[in-house]
Parts: sequence; C-alpha cells; structure tokens
Amino acid sequence: MKLITSAGALAVAALVAAPAYSQQDTLEPVVEQASSINESARQSQLTIDQISDDMQERLQQYKRIMKEIDGLKVYTAQVEQQIDSQESEKSDINNSIDQVSYVERQITPLMLRMIDSLESFVELDVPFLQIERSERLQQLNDLMERANVDVSEKFRRVMEAYQIEADYGRNIEAYTAEHEIDGQQQDVTFLRVGRVALIYKTRDGEHLGLWNQETRSWVELDSKHLPAVEEAIRIARKQLAPDLLMMPLFANKSTSSTNNSAGQ
Repeated sequence: MKLITSAGALAVAALVAAPAYSQQDTLEPVVEQASSINESARQSQLTIDQISDDMQERLQQYKRIMKEIDGLKVYTAQVEQQIDSQESEKSDINNSIDQVSYVERQITPLMLRMIDSLESFVELDVPFLQIERSERLQQLNDLMERANVDVSEKFRRVMEAYQIEADYGRNIEAYTAEHEIDGQQQDVTFLRVGRVALIYKTRDGEHLGLWNQETRSWVELDSKHLPAVEEAIRIARKQLAPDLLMMPLFANKSTSSTNNSAGQ
C-alpha cells in the first residue's frame, strides 16, 4: 500500500508539474510579442511627435509667409498708386514738351519786341549811365542770336534788364564820368535822383548843370545850389545818413529855365 501510495503521489506530482511547464512555454512568445508591439508603438509615437513638430514648424512658416504676402499686397497697392501718379506726371511732361516749340515760337518775337522797346526807352530817357546801359542792350541783342543759350535764360536776362531800369527810378546815385563843358571834355560827378533830377558838378565846383528833359539839354545852375548838391552826392555815396534834400528841379514840362525851377 505504501508503494502504491508513493507511486500515486509521484504520478500526481508529475501531472501537476507537467501543465506548469507547458503554460510557461506558452506565455513566453506572448510576452515577446507584447514587447515587440510596445516597441513598435513607441517608435510610432516618436514618428507622430516628429510629424507634429514638423507640422507646427510649417504652420509658423505659413503664418510668416502670409504676413509677408499681406505686407507685399499693401506695398504693391502703394507702388501702383505711385506708378499712376508718375504716369500722370509723365503725360503732363509730354504735353509740356509738345508745347515747347510753340512757346519758343511765341516768346522769341516777344523778347525781341521787349528789347526794342527798352532801347527806345533808354534813348528817350534821362541820359545817365549811357555807356553802361548801351552795353547792356548790346549784350541782350548778342544773346538773342546765340543758339547755345536756352530760351528761359534769354528771357531771364531780358527781365533782369527791365528790373534794373525800374530800380533806377527808385534810388539815388553818384558816379564819375566825362562830360563836355564849353567844348572841352572834363571829369565831372553826376548826381542822379531817381529819374527826377540829373545834375553834374565839376571837380572844382565852378560848374553845375541840370538836365532839362523837355528840351533835352543841359542848363547851367547857380553856384548857390552847390552845398545841396555836394550833400546829396555824399548821401548817394553813403558817406552821410539819408536826409531831406533841397534840390533844384524843373516844376513842369513847360518850364525851360532854372529861373522857373523849384530851386528850393
């Protein structure tokens, strides 16, 4: 009975032990496969994370590009406005260029008439600075014949001459020049008070003369006017401060002698 019992126990133990070895052999492939699945899942997650990072980076890049596009749209609109403005200016300039020839044809005769009028005016005006004024007119005539000078420059010079002549009527001037007295050329000092009076004085003060515009001749002045004339000359040369001048003047066009002049 003991032998039978021992044998039975051994048999039971063998039966019990046999399934244990079989279960372990069955689980090992499952565990290995699970580990493989987990590793694959980890690699997949890494790939997903990398794809997500790439997508975020490209999204930021897209946003930057869209901002640049918006800025370029604004810049393009501004440039288009500038181009439209330039096209308008270009059209105006082309129209002006088309009119240049017409303007030149019209303004050149005008300038010639202005110079002729100025020559006539100088010839009929009080005879002061005759050489200087004649040379200025001659320079204008020479300038009009030059082809290498722009019309604008010619017109500027003509207007400048007119301005100089206009200024003569608003200032006082003293200058030295030669003048014929009793048939002899002498150095005299001319005093010009605007276009109202033109007086000469010899160096020694013995001769004084006043221009009579009506008779277009010189009239001898009395020596009593010498102090006033000398004072006016000093004022004209800025040697004295401006002051009230008592000068000999012809009262009107019908007056022909110094006896009827203002003289005070």
